[in-house]
Order: sequence, then structure tokens, then C-alpha cells
Amino acid sequence: MPRFIEAAERRSFFKRLVALAGVTAVARSTAGAQPAPPERCDFLPAYARLQNHRSLKQSSYDRTGGNADRWQIPPGGTQEVFNAAGPGIITHIWFTIASPSRMHLKEIVLRMYWEGNAKPSVETPIGDFFGLNLGEYQIYQSAYLACSPGRSLNCYFAMPFRRSARITVTNEGSQQVNAFYSNIDYMLVEALPRDAMYFHAQYRQAAPCKANRGAKLNPDGKDNYVYAEARGRGHIMGCTLGVLLNEDGWMGEGDDMIFIDDETKPVIIGTGSEDYFLGSWNFGGRDGATPFAHHYYGAPVIIMAERTGGRYCCYRFHGDNPVTFTRYMKYTMEHGHANDRGDNFYSVAYWYQTEPYTDFPPLPPLAERIPRVRLPG
Repeated sequence: MPRFIEAAERRSFFKRLVALAGVTAVARSTAGAQPAPPERCDFLPAYARLQNHRSLKQSSYDRTGGNADRWQIPPGGTQEVFNAAGPGIITHIWFTIASPSRMHLKEIVLRMYWEGNAKPSVETPIGDFFGLNLGEYQIYQSAYLACSPGRSLNCYFAMPFRRSARITVTNEGSQQVNAFYSNIDYMLVEALPRDAMYFHAQYRQAAPCKANRGAKLNPDGKDNYVYAEARGRGHIMGCTLGVLLNEDGWMGEGDDMIFIDDETKPVIIGTGSEDYFLGSWNFGGRDGATPFAHHYYGAPVIIMAERTGGRYCCYRFHGDNPVTFTRYMKYTMEHGHANDRGDNFYSVAYWYQTEPYTDFPPLPPLAERIPRVRLPG
């Protein structure tokens, strides 16, 4: 073989060897490198990612280190159960109460204050706030409120605050509350987003509703039962309602009517009370009514359906589609078709708005809050 051919083949071999070594080195380098993190990670749930808040709790634990993890509240006494500086978010509230008074769920008043305001953004008997609008315990579960065995009360509405939050309970009854247990979970954050709004809950009642006997038409909702009325910008999250029947018959057929940014006429009009609470056909009728409790809706209490003295507790939440308003809202429902029934209504409405408080009507006196049958005259 000529020498120049042999030399050319050697040069070609060495070139191939160097190229192969380079490819191998690149492969090794690539195998050991970490891939760049994705900008989005939709497949990973939020709880599995790095959290940027500080988790805290305020409770009724015994400050001495003992086991008396509760407060006693005398008649007329007020107990502060939460006080924190922000920015932060209350994420869960748990209470359980031992009291000799049968009506303590109506006697104890829950109030919440945001940003140091003297006026509360939440003011309601404690039982009504948790959907027990007739003063009796009932085990049920929903997306935001629940009552568990052992008479424990739970709330999962998120409650943001920028500077401060304060929660109190007041015993308006004549007997001491022997044990009020409280656990309130919250988080502190560096800052809240600009569009974070303030939680509100307002109690109202009509005992009884004023019946418009023989009425056939109600196009404008003039005499409807009012769950809440507010000015500002925000959205409605729903309501709980207790009904005590003052006469035989179906208490429903009252359309939900919601006034949005217009005080003269409702923008949203539904087809009947049982439909609004996402049941149907009188919840099963006089002899077939069946209690139910689901994520966003329910009627966990149905007792003596369609009979005088009968009781209903219902709830409806708009977590899937909050009802928005930009200037004004009035959240109402007919009591019977065209307001032709005079039953007792006890309710709490829940909503968010940009202002940390609103003007509530005076809370009815305790004697008027106790559910009692009021026979038509």
C-alpha cells in the first residue's frame, strides 16, 4: 500500500475517533444536567408546591398549661375569640359550645370586624351563621359550613384582612355559657392582592312575614323577604334560611329575586323557593319530603313538612358563579307565591365587597329571635 494512502486512512480514523469522543462527552453531560423548571405546572396540586405564608392559630387553650381549654361567658358578657394584625386570611373557624340554655344558638351573637372598624361586617346569632337557623343542632356538611357529631360548628369561608381582624361572641341569654371552645386557623402573608375583598354575613328575620292574601302578581318584588341589601362593589355567595310554618301548606313557591345595580326591578328572577335551593316538587311533599345536604345546596332539616309548626332549614351557595354587583344589591325572595304566606323566616346572607363594613339594620332583640309559631289572626 502506498504510504500516502496509509497516512490518509490514519488521519480519517483519528478524526472519527475524536468525533465519537465528543458525541459521548455531550451525551454524558446532557444525561447529568437538570432540565429547566417549567414556567407552569398545572399537573402539580397547589398543596404540593412551596408555600409562602405563615400558618397560625388562635384558640381557647388554657393559658396556664392546664386542660381548661375553654372560656366561660356570663350573661351579657362578651368574649374576644380572635384578634390579629395583617395582612392575613382566616381560613377555618371551629366552635363547640356547652350551655344549659336550650336556645344558646340564638342567644350567642357572633360579630367580626375588619381593619379596626367600629361597625361589624358580620353580625348574626351564632347558630344562624352556621346554618342552624331555628336554634337546633343538625349534622350536615356543605362546601362552606358544617355541623359535625358532638355539636361542632365549622366554617370554611376565606376571610382576608389587610391591617387587622377581630372576632367576638356575646352571650345575650340569661344563663352562663359554661364552655365555649374555639379554634381559628389563619395565615399571615406578605401582601394581599389588590382585588381581595372583605367577607360579610348579615342576619335578618320576619316573624312572621306579612302575607298578601289572594295576591296573584308580583312583578317588582316590592314586599319580598330581604336577605341583605348593600351598596358598593362585590358579589353574593349565598344564604341560609330557616322557616317555621304558621299554617298548613307548602311554604315555597316564592321566587328568588335579586336586584343588581338597579333599585327599581330585579335582574335575576327564579321559579320557586325549592328550585332556588336546588330541590324540586316541595322537597317531596307533605308525606314524602326527604332532607338532603350537598356541596352547594341542601335542606338538611325538614320536620313536619307542610304542617303548622313544621320546620325547614335550607342553604344555597354560589361558589360556582358568585352573583356580582358594582354599585348596589338587594337579595330577596317571595314568601309564598306573590308573598301570599305569613310564615316565620330567619336567614343569614353571605357576600364579599370592597368595603370592610356596611350599615346593618339593628339586630332583633333576643325575645323576637326565638322561633315560635304565630297563628294567623
